[in-house]
Amino acid sequence: MNSRRFEDKIAVVIGGNSGIGLASAKAFAAEGAKVVISGRDPATLASAAHEIGGETLALRSDVANLDDLTLLFEAVAARHGRIDVLFVNAGIGTFALAREVTPELWDQVHAVNLRGAFFAAQKALPLMGRGGAIVFTGSIGSVLGVPGNAVYAATKAGLRAVARILACELVSEGIRVNVVSPGPTETPIINRNVGMAPEAVNALREMMIANTPMRRMGEPAEIARAVLFLASSEASFITGVDLFVDGGVIEL
Repeated sequence: MNSRRFEDKIAVVIGGNSGIGLASAKAFAAEGAKVVISGRDPATLASAAHEIGGETLALRSDVANLDDLTLLFEAVAARHGRIDVLFVNAGIGTFALAREVTPELWDQVHAVNLRGAFFAAQKALPLMGRGGAIVFTGSIGSVLGVPGNAVYAATKAGLRAVARILACELVSEGIRVNVVSPGPTETPIINRNVGMAPEAVNALREMMIANTPMRRMGEPAEIARAVLFLASSEASFITGVDLFVDGGVIEL
């Protein structure tokens, strides 16, 4: 396998300051890409940029804020003039039974996971051309009936649909669009589920491990390898797919 698949490519990772986003940003850089990361926390952005190294551009941006997204892509255009790979990874999680879901919770999660993800892709398109690739972080939750997961699953099911439609719309322009859907993965998001107490998060983790055929959580680097594959020329005949990286949850 070519270890420099992204030599001189411009890779933008939305939500690249931790977890799967950071693991992917580091992998893009290791394979020659010029990397731009965004996130909401200046401290973790600075730390991530140091880990990634090189000429990494770290930009504070809230994916739920459309003005922030506009400024983000203006900065990318000023620095690099184009985008070859867009990885839309920013997301937040929550578990709440249907009777407990509030409109505020619904809107908070959808603003990031679906609305923000869609408009991030839309605003990146003027900088993308033939040979470009967009990858979204989905979730196996989009196709599972898990109690308490209505809000999060709805965002990821919607994102899955968005990605397939974007793939149809952009195929004639030579831009591929795919989704990587992780199963249970050990990332900071699991500890930041909106509205969940720490003990509930721990119980959730144990439940996920028990329901995973491989009997463990995935690692961010394992998801990143799938992201890089779909973003690379090795996947040149692949668009519109939802790739499950889940330790066998869906398949077995």
